[in-house]
Amino acid sequence: MSVMKRVSLIFKSKANKALDRMEDPRETLDYSYQRQLEMLTQVRRGVADVATSRKRLELQMNTLRQQQNKLDGQARQALGAGREDLAREALGRKATLQTQVSDLENQYQSLQADEEKLTVASQRLQAKVEAFRMQKETIKATYTAAEAQSRIGEAVSGISEEMGDVGMAVQRAQDKTAQMQARAGAIDELMASGALEDMTGTPHDDIQAELDAMRTGPGIEVELQRMKGELAAGQAPAIEGGNAASDGAGKAATSDQPQAGEPQ
Repeated sequence: MSVMKRVSLIFKSKANKALDRMEDPRETLDYSYQRQLEMLTQVRRGVADVATSRKRLELQMNTLRQQQNKLDGQARQALGAGREDLAREALGRKATLQTQVSDLENQYQSLQADEEKLTVASQRLQAKVEAFRMQKETIKATYTAAEAQSRIGEAVSGISEEMGDVGMAVQRAQDKTAQMQARAGAIDELMASGALEDMTGTPHDDIQAELDAMRTGPGIEVELQRMKGELAAGQAPAIEGGNAASDGAGKAATSDQPQAGEPQ
């Protein structure tokens, strides 16, 4: 395929597509209906012209017949007056008029037949035009409803797409919020463990921390020894009676011994 043919084909396809977008079936139907009305008007005008011509021929035939009757009367009068030559002249003119009347009658019959055909054609065309008008209105109503439904569908689709975008935005906001919350929690844990320092609070003093630990250390050891003694005292009743007696004797012997500072 040559370049010019390809360009021509592309141009025609583009033009056809553009015309298809521009075409409104309702306008096309209205234009077709208007054209049919114009054709019907022309047919009716033709019927009227034929009827006018037929009527004109009819008037001419009536005029010629009247002249024939007049010549017939003149021929009779001429014969009554003994003027045979005048009677023959009048009858000759009457014969000539009869020839004209015969021709007009033929034309009249032809025009009458044409008028009847055009009348039938006009009636049929009028019926077709009326049927087309009803079909046109039905198609236009259906197209209008389909167009409205299509626009509503496009509007709903647009709303659905917009709501989908809104839903995606909400989901992204929720994901980002969850991420920030997790980051904040991780930072709090790191600050609590000492891995991160709170630069906005009091500066951390390592020496003071060691001194505080030294002050609290002995107290903890004392408290620990006291708890061990309490636990040992709580287990004493579980020892056997013999051991308890010997412990009592030992305590008595110990009591007999003089205490420090007492007289012997």
